[in-house]
Amino acid sequence: MAETHETDAAPGEARTSHVTPPKDRFDGLAKSGRVGAHRIVGRPRRFWIYTVAALLGFALLTGLGIAMIHVTGANLDSLTSEEPAPTKAPPKVAPELDPEAGVAVINGTSSPGFGAVVDGLITENGWGKILFSTEGETSDVQNSAIFYANREDEAAALGLAEELGGIPVFQNDGYFQQFGAKLTVLLGADYSGPGSDQLVPAEAETPAEGE
Repeated sequence: MAETHETDAAPGEARTSHVTPPKDRFDGLAKSGRVGAHRIVGRPRRFWIYTVAALLGFALLTGLGIAMIHVTGANLDSLTSEEPAPTKAPPKVAPELDPEAGVAVINGTSSPGFGAVVDGLITENGWGKILFSTEGETSDVQNSAIFYANREDEAAALGLAEELGGIPVFQNDGYFQQFGAKLTVLLGADYSGPGSDQLVPAEAETPAEGE
């Protein structure tokens, strides 16, 4: 309850009373020299600084990127413009006759016994050493050829091929495994080398009576 205090007054003056209000939670606050309300003033945000910095960074990175592309492109152009080193072709084998090379002759023409004609020429001229000559399984072989088994026999095969009119040469060890000869001469209908004048053309079939 608030207390009432009267004050003394001079004669003729009215007495006044002073009312002391009750204490509350604000009476216990520490006294401060600050008077009035204070506001926190925020610092101005400098967006233009960040914008300029971002633009400068973008321009710098873009310039570096373009420079790197130009440099890389130039390097790629220099690499692609260089001509590849030429590859060396394997050395060509020169024809060279081998009088001691074993030769087998297979007659695949329609002229029986023609293989003996060719193997006789090979023996007579020393183009090789005839092991045997035989008739082929068929008599309608069209293309003549010389087959050799091993790489080191290629020169002898080429030399014999030249003497027999330039017939083609192939590497195939199948004939070597079958006949045991380094060189195998297969005679066909296209043979035009030495002795080809003795080829007898195939006889036309005689029509049956009554046809």
